[in-house]
Amino acid sequence: MPWNWELPKWPIFQYNLDRISQMEKQFLLEVGSSIAFLKSLGEKDCKRFIVEILSSEGLESSKIEGEILDRESLQSSIRKHFGLDGEGKKETNKEAQMAKLLHDVYVTFEEPLTHEMLWRWHALLLEGQSHISDNGKYRTHADPMQIVSNRYGDRQVFFQAPPSVRIFDEMVAFIDWFNSSRESSSNLGRAAIAHVYFESIHPFEDGNGRIGRILVEKVLSQGVGRPVLIAISKILEQRKKAYYFELGKCNRTVEVQDWVEFFAEAILQAQEESIDLLYFLIKKAKMLTKLSGQLNARQEKALLRIFAQGPNGFTGGLSAENYIAITKASRPTATRDLKDLVQKGALIKTGELRYTRYRLNL
Repeated sequence: MPWNWELPKWPIFQYNLDRISQMEKQFLLEVGSSIAFLKSLGEKDCKRFIVEILSSEGLESSKIEGEILDRESLQSSIRKHFGLDGEGKKETNKEAQMAKLLHDVYVTFEEPLTHEMLWRWHALLLEGQSHISDNGKYRTHADPMQIVSNRYGDRQVFFQAPPSVRIFDEMVAFIDWFNSSRESSSNLGRAAIAHVYFESIHPFEDGNGRIGRILVEKVLSQGVGRPVLIAISKILEQRKKAYYFELGKCNRTVEVQDWVEFFAEAILQAQEESIDLLYFLIKKAKMLTKLSGQLNARQEKALLRIFAQGPNGFTGGLSAENYIAITKASRPTATRDLKDLVQKGALIKTGELRYTRYRLNL
């Protein structure tokens, strides 16, 4: 049975736009909301939001491929690109390279896609990887590019991409499609097709998944005329099994309706989480402004640490032990500080005795 790229209709992927028209409207409506929210943030908080979203995308996209990056190190490196020096720990090479890649995608979203852009991204992503012979260029090896499972010694080929000798021509066609489809009536549809089309070609020796997801960010940003700032990879990591299943259903067909609907839903979920984070940062800015000059150094440090946990805060809520660990305060001092934070409206207290927990009053 032929692979999708061996079919006569390749690479004309087929789906019904009407089936995602309501999702497209919702996407554009939420873009408008996020723009309005961003305008209410100061410049520094706006940059913090950008750092948070970009780092989440980098972390989760790498995690999908089984590579774990250090969050603090990645955020520290991204902050430097946005003029927020002096925060976080020193970044390592992997995180520094990912930060360069994410920043490059962010600042070049309006530019047409080119071979050179893709090669640059690949070089940034896999710099120093000794197992890669074709770094910063399309693959050239003669062996088949296969996605396989060797579970319990039972080798199964899930997908085989076009041979290396075809890659440059396939990528010429892909880039032509990518740039000419910019005026598409559906941002979500174009993003879904861009991803499955790129992954079907699998042009690089490694890093195809991460670069393919970066292309989704570029598609959506071009569609609305500004960086969309959503972490699609976070949702795909959460729904990893379904993600691979739906993508795998496209291996031998260009009928991709199920894939497009799945991917559109994932984009909307990522967008919703992005807006929740943005709203959280607005509330944070308002609270810190309101409490300015009213907190001691311990209380301020603890609040900033809670905010750093994101909208969900500490799992199960902040305990007195958490506060003591963060501030190095004695237990009586911690008790007074926490009571004062509740009275000032910064925290809400729940539970009693050893079950007492504190949450941000947002």
